[in-house]
Amino acid sequence: MYKPQYQPESRFLDLRGLKSHVLSWGEPSKPLVVMVHGWMDMAASFQFVVDALLAQTAGAYRVVALDWRGFGQSDWPVAQGCPGVRSYWFPDYLADLDALLDQLSPDRPVHLVGHSMGGNIAMLYAGVRPERIKTLVNLEGFGMLDSPAEKAPNRYAKWLDELKTPHQLRNYPDLNAVAARLQKTNARLSNDKALFLAQYWAKPVGDAYQLLGDPAHKIMNPIGYRLAEAQASWAAIQAPVLHVEAAQTEAGLWLSKAGEPVDFNAFRKRFDCVKNWQCSIVQEAGHMLHHDQPVEVARLLSAHFERRL
Repeated sequence: MYKPQYQPESRFLDLRGLKSHVLSWGEPSKPLVVMVHGWMDMAASFQFVVDALLAQTAGAYRVVALDWRGFGQSDWPVAQGCPGVRSYWFPDYLADLDALLDQLSPDRPVHLVGHSMGGNIAMLYAGVRPERIKTLVNLEGFGMLDSPAEKAPNRYAKWLDELKTPHQLRNYPDLNAVAARLQKTNARLSNDKALFLAQYWAKPVGDAYQLLGDPAHKIMNPIGYRLAEAQASWAAIQAPVLHVEAAQTEAGLWLSKAGEPVDFNAFRKRFDCVKNWQCSIVQEAGHMLHHDQPVEVARLLSAHFERRL
């Protein structure tokens, strides 16, 4: 199993009434880096890139990563039966991040790193609260295809139907099976890293292992993606933004399933509204590029952070 170079501190914070799990690495006195994960992932997903970042910079940063609501060891308000809560809503992630920074760094801006869904959240947040962000790194957070208004009735109808038929996630017989599931999604993930992640990605329940993600996250969002609204927030970002893509990203395939095939050269033009935006491509990596090439991702992070020390 993978052996971390820097062991994290695990603790819980009260964020807007929910018990929220965070992992922390490095000395509290160092400049703060906040990392936020993607869909069906967790804070420990950043262990490999944190190890590389702190090794490359001689421990120059304090890193904190959050398990979003409904993931990992944080509270799962839908599964736990909070009255009237049957879906997860994207704006809640912004409010949870705001509450996290209220506790971690109320008076100073932070370096913010987001992967996938976390990257989309980070981009919106940096425009809504520009004074709180020193630098922003968006790992494979592309946003979604703009949602045609005429599809709204069907989206709402499907959402209502899904609320009546709860989703389920399959269980696994042991951690090796969980690790194999992770490698099915990412064939580049080595055995030692897969087994390391598996212990955070699932917990024993009876004679099986249950994935640490609320199945309610699979319920579709009835509110379509509004690109113009996202771009209005992106245009308000004051921090320098580094957009990082993987050379072998699967994101184009996923986005094409939602609409027309994606031309990434054209797709990146949606970020033209961001005032201070740069793009880097990581070779020999897929969507989970922080697992595939943590040393290179860490190098990009530290170079970007140094733009605003």
